[in-house]
Amino acid sequence: MADVVIVGAGHGGAQAAIALRQNGFAGSILVIGREPEYPYERPPLSKEYLAREKTFERIMIRPASFWADKDIAYELGREVTAVDPVAKTLTTDDGAVTAYGSLIWATGGDPRRLSCEGGDLAGVHGVRTRADADRLMSELDAGARCAVVIGGGYIGLEAAAVLTKFGVGVTLLEAAPRVLARVAGEALSAFYEAEHRSHGVDLRTNVAVAGLEGADGKVTGVRLADGEVLPADIVIVGIGIIPAVEPLLAAGAKGGNGVDVDEFCRTSLPDVYAIGDCAAHANSYAEGAVIRLESVQNANDQATVAAKAICGAPVAYKACPWFWSNQYDLRLQTVGLSIGHDATVLRGDPATRAFSVIYLKQGKVIALDCVNMVKDYVQGKKLVEAGSVVAPERLADTSVPLKEML
Repeated sequence: MADVVIVGAGHGGAQAAIALRQNGFAGSILVIGREPEYPYERPPLSKEYLAREKTFERIMIRPASFWADKDIAYELGREVTAVDPVAKTLTTDDGAVTAYGSLIWATGGDPRRLSCEGGDLAGVHGVRTRADADRLMSELDAGARCAVVIGGGYIGLEAAAVLTKFGVGVTLLEAAPRVLARVAGEALSAFYEAEHRSHGVDLRTNVAVAGLEGADGKVTGVRLADGEVLPADIVIVGIGIIPAVEPLLAAGAKGGNGVDVDEFCRTSLPDVYAIGDCAAHANSYAEGAVIRLESVQNANDQATVAAKAICGAPVAYKACPWFWSNQYDLRLQTVGLSIGHDATVLRGDPATRAFSVIYLKQGKVIALDCVNMVKDYVQGKKLVEAGSVVAPERLADTSVPLKEML
């Protein structure tokens, strides 16, 4: 029995445990994690960790001693397979049953796998866990020289950038007409496509994968719909995640694409909360649409919301979304959500490799993508939070700091 059981030992789970103690919770806390490691940062897996610029110790959220000092117990290498909301118990894959007072579900999601032939061959990788990244690095060490990356989102682009650093020939395939089509405007997509091509990536859009080919159980190539076969020592699949919420849905929680939560991160089950990538919530920066946000910011902020609710001091979730991506020597910082924008403003010149794209909806600033423009990101966040209406020609004027437009 634990007063609070947290399922998931990623960013959200770790922050929930920390926030409980910070808010004066004195009861017992148990974190159950599927992986064998204590919580670590996920974004560096496709960036600095894969590039070997950071060791695993440097991406740990806290040293192991921290959790003991805060009297936070961990059960690692175990997966929760069932929840009984009436008895307030959960069952793990080893058959053990644990009772809880409150439950925080922070499981994130699993990489979406290819549904085509050959998707289960050795040499086909997601980049979601330390083990994923370690397997990929071991194949690079073993001499992998050509890679195909499937998916032109952040994970795919970041992985492609790192692989080129190691001299690997990279082909990147995107089914949509442009990369980052789901999260960014055309100007940013065009910029990153040109950047990757300038670094030698064979980047192709509007491409369909028909299947993977292999020999002796190991991938050797990617077959496209037009019949072309691309040689591949390794394949990286970055086509999104599937929220890991089956036990909650099976227990009767409302949801579908994730588990539904209210403004205090409460699910429809009593004393059960959900946070992070797996939590579907009405977001004020998406005009109240129910969405899932796959970001460290969202996981951490929702963790604090759930912790405060459990501690009897509920505060509704209304954090401004932000994200980042490192590719080559480019630092992209995004604030707000560009969903449904009806106009864009280009601030600066992409040729200088330092510029911002500002997204408007009915004249209101709703989001910014800032490439190597930290000041625009910091000052633009205040415009998004305030819902500022600014004339496009003024936003485009780089001689005027964004903070003067509030």
